[in-house]
Amino acid sequence: MEIVEEIRKLRKERGAVILAHNYQRGEVQDVADYTGDSLELARRAATVEADVIVFCGVYFMAETAAILNPTKTVLIPDPTAGCPMADMITGEQLRAFKAKHPGAMAVCYVNSTAEVKAECDLCVTSGNAERVMATVPRDREVIFVPDQHLGGHIAEGEGRTYLLWPGYCPTHARLTAKAIADARKAHPGAPVLVHPECPKDVRDAADERLSTGGMCRYARESSARTILVGTEVGILHRLKTENPDKTFIPVSESLVCPNMKKTTLENLAESLREMKTRVVVPEGIAVRARRAIEAMLAIR
Repeated sequence: MEIVEEIRKLRKERGAVILAHNYQRGEVQDVADYTGDSLELARRAATVEADVIVFCGVYFMAETAAILNPTKTVLIPDPTAGCPMADMITGEQLRAFKAKHPGAMAVCYVNSTAEVKAECDLCVTSGNAERVMATVPRDREVIFVPDQHLGGHIAEGEGRTYLLWPGYCPTHARLTAKAIADARKAHPGAPVLVHPECPKDVRDAADERLSTGGMCRYARESSARTILVGTEVGILHRLKTENPDKTFIPVSESLVCPNMKKTTLENLAESLREMKTRVVVPEGIAVRARRAIEAMLAIR
């Protein structure tokens, strides 16, 4: 394909690396240097040697890459690719929430804006949340933003007090326990994987609650030949590519994030061709946000 060749040529000329989230279009994943979930891409962004990082994902992901690489150029092909959940809380709102709960540790899901990360002590992803939170003293009250469902999922395993912000992912909120029951009837015996961003009744109805990276690992290691997947449908491309001998079926075809689909081969090529759109985080915010992200990345 001509545009794929152009992307590869431009990538080499620019000394760029292309990072793509598991929810991106299949053709975008195929042309990327690295594909992964938020944790995998955050780790990758912190260690890449390339001078230019092109982030195929949503804006907060590119912001995170820019925070971790202050001397590098971070580009996003479509700057309007946002995250509704990240936009459900502002830095000002979090400051007000913290003022009502002095002494509480502020923890944010990586699906948050740079200004919110800057107000937090610690950052987590769906792939490492339990592991990271296990390092926090159990007698410490925790403010968790912005995802009430991921926060609730972590709290279930800990028994400590979590003060949850009422944010949520509109895409994962569309998945229902009934859809899981219907999928089980249609495919008896197939395990059901869902994302921790799903509501509690959906998480309870599933066999596994995993990040997208966790789903990929499960798929590789499981003896199941058919797996029911309850997360954004973009991950099916990677699952099928890595496991061609297995069948992956979406629990619901409605689980499509429109923002994740904004990146195309065309605007990816344009981003490399014109070196746009650069993601810049103000230094005052970046320094504070970096502390929360690096505290997370230090925990293996």
